[in-house]
Amino acid sequence: MRIHPPKPLLRLTGRAILDYDMIRAGDRVLVAVSGGKDSLALLHVLLHLKAKSPVPFTLAAATVDPGIEGFDPTPLIPYMATLGVRYLCERQAIAERARTTLGNDSFCSYCARMRRGTLYRLAREADCNILALAQHLDDVAESFLMSAFHAGTLRTMRAHYQITAGDLRVIRPFVYVRERQLRDFAQKAELPVIADNCPACFRKPTERAAMKTLLAAEEARHRGLFRNLLQAMRPLLAAEAEPRG
Repeated sequence: MRIHPPKPLLRLTGRAILDYDMIRAGDRVLVAVSGGKDSLALLHVLLHLKAKSPVPFTLAAATVDPGIEGFDPTPLIPYMATLGVRYLCERQAIAERARTTLGNDSFCSYCARMRRGTLYRLAREADCNILALAQHLDDVAESFLMSAFHAGTLRTMRAHYQITAGDLRVIRPFVYVRERQLRDFAQKAELPVIADNCPACFRKPTERAAMKTLLAAEEARHRGLFRNLLQAMRPLLAAEAEPRG
């Protein structure tokens, strides 16, 4: 199966990979695939770059099923086979454990943390040294505002960092890419997107949703908003902070 991502998407992703030294010769990359448009788009973009890049690297994919009723990633198994991608899929009772161990944490934060730990383990089992995540520029900007508004700090997701254990690096090749570019690509390429059906996401508006609404309103007034935000966030994207686990 050959799907050709649009040139602007490839160009922005390639630029981010070069700017933040994300992929090096011999790297073994595991793409975290949730089944959403962003992660499936990332897989196809990296597959395309892998075929064209003078820098040799390998690619695999993994999905963590958090045990949410109605979420079924099994259609991705034959799809990955058609792409020729090694695929790991593991079900974890994250939703069930959250009911008893959540404490003061939000379900979304708890689920993300548990899935990340599982992805680290799957990366090691697949002999991969890089975990690729599909957060895009909109996600980065939302995190930046949430940190400033609610924590009084200037922080956001980093483009490339090493985890505390020292054996894995985490990369975000879409940090220059807008969400609407990924949505358009997923629709035109008819990617097999699995709809987000987590009840915790729809029960009440989240802070991230509020930031998304705020940014949309401001962008309607200032067309260069995200270009300016990216310029302001560049030092944070490249920050050499403490390794994270």
